[in-house]
Amino acid sequence: MTGKAFQIGTASWYGPGFYGRRTASGERFNASAMTAAHRSLPFGTKVRVVNEKNGRSVVVRVNDRGPFAHRRIIDLAKGPADELGLTSTGTAYVSLHRID
Repeated sequence: MTGKAFQIGTASWYGPGFYGRRTASGERFNASAMTAAHRSLPFGTKVRVVNEKNGRSVVVRVNDRGPFAHRRIIDLAKGPADELGLTSTGTAYVSLHRID
């Protein structure tokens, strides 16, 4: 079950150039995996990310650190970014919800 949003802001995505590299958690980066980078959530935390513009949502697992771009709250692998519809625009306004 997801609760009230604990963070709202801009999401971005990453993938090109990172495939196969190690993430901050030690896993190898897989652009199609349902994973994300967050600055402070513990590795393994599952979060529902909701695109506030189109209502689409995905559940991702935090396995990396970032984003480091100004004011962004989460960096998604290409797989979840595709599902949210933000790969063409590059960013989207999203809310993050904890998965209990």
